[in-house]
Amino acid sequence: MKNYIDLIDQTIEFPTREFNIDENNELLFNNVPLMEIIKQYGTPLKLTYLPKIGEHIENSKLLFRNAIKKYNYKGNYTYCYCTKSSHFKFIVEDVLSHNVHLETSSAFDIEIIRDLHKEGKLAKSNFILCNGYKLPLYTQYISELINDGFNCIPILDNLKEIDFYEKSVTAETVNLGIRIATDEEPDFAFYTSRLGIRYSDVLELYKTKIENSSRYKLKMLHFFINTGIKDSAYYWSELSRFIYKYCEMKKVCPELDSIDLGGGLPIQTSLQFNYDYQSMIDEIVESISWICNKNNVPVPNIFTEFGSYTVGESGAVLYEIIDQKLQNDKELWYMIDGSFITQLPDSWGMNQKYIMLPVNNWGSPYQKVNLGGLTCDSMDFYNTEAHSSDLYLPIFEETERQYVGFFHTGAYQESLGGYGGIQHCLIPAPKHVIIDRLEDGTITTRLFASEQGSEGMLTILGYGNNQTDNSSQEIILPQDAIELAENLSLVEQ
Repeated sequence: MKNYIDLIDQTIEFPTREFNIDENNELLFNNVPLMEIIKQYGTPLKLTYLPKIGEHIENSKLLFRNAIKKYNYKGNYTYCYCTKSSHFKFIVEDVLSHNVHLETSSAFDIEIIRDLHKEGKLAKSNFILCNGYKLPLYTQYISELINDGFNCIPILDNLKEIDFYEKSVTAETVNLGIRIATDEEPDFAFYTSRLGIRYSDVLELYKTKIENSSRYKLKMLHFFINTGIKDSAYYWSELSRFIYKYCEMKKVCPELDSIDLGGGLPIQTSLQFNYDYQSMIDEIVESISWICNKNNVPVPNIFTEFGSYTVGESGAVLYEIIDQKLQNDKELWYMIDGSFITQLPDSWGMNQKYIMLPVNNWGSPYQKVNLGGLTCDSMDFYNTEAHSSDLYLPIFEETERQYVGFFHTGAYQESLGGYGGIQHCLIPAPKHVIIDRLEDGTITTRLFASEQGSEGMLTILGYGNNQTDNSSQEIILPQDAIELAENLSLVEQ
């Protein structure tokens, strides 16, 4: 029987820029020896490889720089990081070290902005694009940022949102954006996105509430495609429709000079991944330029808000196979010391596939397996790869140890899984280790968080002596926020 390395060699091109094996047939991830990390910290274990973040940011800047030069594009490019992909401080600080800007989604994002500014990590001149459907506390915090001189642009998501800024912003100028509601993919459950303002309402909103205002300036139109930037008839159709709308608005609104292309570049979820990033960016820039020239309007500055592309490929999760169970004549289960439902929720909720590779024993024969998690839920399993309907891993003896890794898991998993909270079957969150490199290439590691303990869980659930009685607590909102909430029927009378 052939060994696992033979299977990989005949299936995909290996090694890759990120993955290789050493002389012990053990996996290297970005030249980081994973077995050494496991020996030091154990499993289950989440990893963040920080250099990958800067690599992707600089690559994106290069892609747009090349396209702008190729087509003699007269607009600028600005990279924003979509904070909802990962809010961890070590992530956001590393992002900001590459001279980029931020896009937010909720009121608590603004608290993070304040903290970063206080520590000197974020300047007031940095762009802060505020997206999402905004509850009163969010609009209040946005208003305070603007009043305090931050370069904050609220992206209007509904027709009434602008009314709050009229009452709460005292700054002389308020730069605004408008999110336009795009049509969803043809196979989606809904025809038009629930977020944003209808194409037919954008001009009227500008005419009635922005054009004659002494303070409001419409600076940006926001375009978002949930599926991200991909070469499909649907994407190019929606992008063209949006750019034509930009041209229409530019002719009546001279201050409008920017577009925000939401929905990011894809990340690698298979070793057979094939995506021509430069060609896609070239075509986007060329399409914008062609439509604007056709309509005799200046091309816009381009903003992007890449989230998964920024942090996704920096993440990995490592498990140990703790048992083998043959449940019938052909279904062999490898049981991991963690849970897919709680620690990789996208693999469960969206059937998302990640790059899955054994960490050790690449020189051993292989067999078809199913991977099972620790919860009692029948859906806590992983049994296919992105490029194959089957899953194969090395055969190992009971006296041996087998480890497996899931890669490019750096976006969304902690927030979707409820980091630090209550997990299904009370499975604890794993240890989290941050990996970095010094200028001379030396690998450094540090423990960001230990495995979640029982005490914190029990406190949340109300057990023990540390519980807090919240029954008499009152939440106080700013009076303006309460009034607006009442006007918008957000607070029941």
